[in-house]
Amino acid sequence: MSEAPNLDLDDLITSSPEILGGRRVFRNTRVPVEALFDNLAAGMSLDEILDDFPTLDRADVVRALELTSSRLFETRAA
Repeated sequence: MSEAPNLDLDDLITSSPEILGGRRVFRNTRVPVEALFDNLAAGMSLDEILDDFPTLDRADVVRALELTSSRLFETRAA
């Protein structure tokens, strides 16, 4: 089982010029983060996405979604 609940986005998502030209990918994979959001936007379920990308860890993906959501809805100080 993954330690994703304790991880930050910087732990879950990496970028390296040697992997897909520096695109952001999920840790330990070559799966671009944009693939998750593109597929969700296209109506795919999380289970379908995980089936299509077997190297993705469910806990990592769920944690990334939670962190992204919380960042989007944070109240910004004026």
